[in-house]
Amino acid sequence: MATNSPSTLEHRDVVSSFIFHFPPSQPNEPVVALFRRSDKVNTYKHHLAPISGTISRKDKDPLTAAWRELQEETTLTPSSLSLWRTGKPFTFSDPSVNREWTIHPFAFRLADAESAIKIDWEHEGWEWHDPRAVSDDESFGGVPRLMESLHRVWFEGSLNPRAGKALATGLERLRSDHESGANELTAIALAVFRDFIMHTRNGLDESWWSSVRMVAWHLVKNGRESMAAAILNAVLSVLTEMEDVVSQKTDQELKWDRILAMMDFQVTRRTANTGRIMESFTEYLRSKFLADGKREQITILTMSASSTIRDSILNAFAALDVHTLELRVLESRPLFEGASIASSVLCQFKSQFEGTDKQLNIKVYTDASAALAAQDAEILLLGADRISARKGVSNKTGSLPVVLSVKHITSKAQVVVLSGLEKINGTCGLIDDDTHEDNGPREVVHTWKNDGIKGMKILQDGMDRNVVEVKNVYFEWVPSSLVDAFVCEDGILDVETIREKSTQLGMLADRYFGDL
Repeated sequence: MATNSPSTLEHRDVVSSFIFHFPPSQPNEPVVALFRRSDKVNTYKHHLAPISGTISRKDKDPLTAAWRELQEETTLTPSSLSLWRTGKPFTFSDPSVNREWTIHPFAFRLADAESAIKIDWEHEGWEWHDPRAVSDDESFGGVPRLMESLHRVWFEGSLNPRAGKALATGLERLRSDHESGANELTAIALAVFRDFIMHTRNGLDESWWSSVRMVAWHLVKNGRESMAAAILNAVLSVLTEMEDVVSQKTDQELKWDRILAMMDFQVTRRTANTGRIMESFTEYLRSKFLADGKREQITILTMSASSTIRDSILNAFAALDVHTLELRVLESRPLFEGASIASSVLCQFKSQFEGTDKQLNIKVYTDASAALAAQDAEILLLGADRISARKGVSNKTGSLPVVLSVKHITSKAQVVVLSGLEKINGTCGLIDDDTHEDNGPREVVHTWKNDGIKGMKILQDGMDRNVVEVKNVYFEWVPSSLVDAFVCEDGILDVETIREKSTQLGMLADRYFGDL
């Protein structure tokens, strides 16, 4: 009997959205909703499945399609659902329905199990399942590759319990940390990666290697994706060295010891890179602003809460012959990170410069005062959560307005981005430069309520009726054309180097993640 070849199968890109709920009585034991497809659908009638659907040309990306299908098939919206995890897409063929499928898995968390799930004509019923019981066996009655789709977002099912818990706990820590910078988050990610490796110390075979690479992928994609460029660089470096160790012809125990020692060294090396960035910034200031070797005062404007920026400013102030540092700081709402860095600089200054004649003047401005703060500033110093060869510099929201203010009001001021090379994003598309991290209205509304803003009840009512939308986007792009200098551990970074590094990273990411 003739069978269809892969070239004759109709290709479909589809989303598979798994809805999870964490019962209060068992917060660590989620259940997953599966829906039984009706006899009105074209394929897999009466089979159990997540919420699925074809990605159309009108959808901006797979996630847009996932949200659309969820609302159409369950009536659920972001008011009761939140994106929890994104899975690595995969492709398989099913000649029985003349299809080649590329599956884009997603996991969503249902805030309240009582939230109304109203199924449409595509389903004849639904129920909660223990995710551990989901199987690809024909007796379970699921659509093809159901378990594989599930395990790409609920990886706990494919890992040993201790390794799965280490990864899940680590990802939640990364997701919920809205205070640490990219450097700190990368250190956390490497520690999680090391914990995972420790709990898989039972073999170095191909299955283990696939799991390790998939875990690295999850650390980039499902922690804080908007701040994950440094994590991507770090895990790719670890994978490269790990692959070299595994290929060595030596005892397996020795290989394990070398892998763990290598991962410890990665953390130490990153600390050393921070020191080199500080030195590069000092040399930049010396060459650009201290032609005669000394100055009475220098004025720096900054924002957000970057430990690298704080330490670089104070390190340069200590090394250079400058009597007074005027530091202007934008408060950076809604978390007021600017106020945090101002207090941190002041505290460190008192201990570091006690007994010297150095003077520090700190001026804290509201975000709306960016143009006032820019007046006569000599340097606008920004950090970078991500650097893209195409988009520029991704940094705390408010960065672009202050850059534009500086360029318009104090044209001679230098816009300087202080960042390690690890913040460069690869061209692989794993970290999407076109997505924005919107953290929801809670933080903003909480501040309004605490301050007793008049009309808060009216706004809240409007939000409940979807008439008012409060945007809380954390990051925005500053085009490279508006940056005068990228200062990194190797000195001044040019746009061509950024482009080359991005391409190299993309190739390396494809090598380790492309076949997963």
